[in-house]
Amino acid sequence: MSQSGKVYVIDDDAAMRDSLDFLLGSAGFHVQLFDSAQTFLDELPRMETGCVVTDIRMPGIDGIELLRRLNSGVRRLPVIVMTGHGDVPLAVEAMKLGALDFLEKPFEDERLVSMIETALSQTDNGSKNEAITADMASRVASLTQREHQVMLGLVTGQSNKVIAKEYDISPRTVEVYRANVMTKMQAGNLSELVRFAIRAGMLKD
Repeated sequence: MSQSGKVYVIDDDAAMRDSLDFLLGSAGFHVQLFDSAQTFLDELPRMETGCVVTDIRMPGIDGIELLRRLNSGVRRLPVIVMTGHGDVPLAVEAMKLGALDFLEKPFEDERLVSMIETALSQTDNGSKNEAITADMASRVASLTQREHQVMLGLVTGQSNKVIAKEYDISPRTVEVYRANVMTKMQAGNLSELVRFAIRAGMLKD
């Protein structure tokens, strides 16, 4: 089925661009590929409504700088960033700059497709986004003080060992709190937990 809106893929890796072109084309999206953020920005004034899927680490203008430039311009497109494994600090920075979401490579095809569908429907979903933010804040409020501390450590990139040392508890105890946090926040993995924390307002400048 053809999807409304275009998907602009930005990645300096030709193999990754080709892979995403095939995947998203098969899912019914209209895809346009760019090998750099600069070529994308050059075309931006003439682009249709759509969303951006960009790698975060690229030569020249990287994903973070791209978000800054989009924020300072008149065209605002929803952006999904792709990050390397464990790049939590970069992902957090990207979302603070307005990225809709982020994916850690390698990621499941269905997850990316679902994110893009959300991005393309975002323009008229302001009230829905407010409801999601309120729901995330409610989940955070359900955490105990220690669970909140452990969650904050996790979403700022600290290891279980570092968290354990900071609060003078065992790494095994951190694991228990971590499991509780994931359950209460309804997060399937660390990437989701980071996104939920940002939407709940836990991670601010």
